[in-house]
Amino acid sequence: MSSEERLFRFGKPAWLSSVQARNAGVYLAGGLFSLAFYILLDSAVWSASPRNASPLHVNFVDWLPFIFSSLGMLIINSVEKSRLASDSFSYSGSGVAWKARVVLFLGFAALAGGMAGGVTVFVLKFVVPGVGMPALGMGVENVVANALVGVSTVVLWVSQNMEDEYAYNLAL
Repeated sequence: MSSEERLFRFGKPAWLSSVQARNAGVYLAGGLFSLAFYILLDSAVWSASPRNASPLHVNFVDWLPFIFSSLGMLIINSVEKSRLASDSFSYSGSGVAWKARVVLFLGFAALAGGMAGGVTVFVLKFVVPGVGMPALGMGVENVVANALVGVSTVVLWVSQNMEDEYAYNLAL
């Protein structure tokens, strides 16, 4: 690509399109998701322990935002980037791009709903009653876990949809 065709002065680094960068992104996304699950599980285990002197405990309502965030992650990362731009008739009829965008919107809605649910549970269950530390940590861990699922979703989407020099687009 010549310098007249580029928008910015600096081009994309060559290592960004490598297979190793893609694999590293996938592993990083998996690590972030497992860290999110561990944080929420740690909160639930601490809630049930005798060291928790507060009357508050982690129940299904606390897990529900994480479930919705995980469902949104699953939906978002099941949509291929190439399906968003092309309206070909080769994949389940016409209007493929429209269908893919609707599914992607539903995934982002589930992801955002999970994050909003985590913040709502945190505010209604911990902030409004004026719960102090260390019991407040259960609510903070819930919000952090949902945020990590969101970051993991973005990292996985970007790393799965990287273009490399060995990728061929056969559906022209």
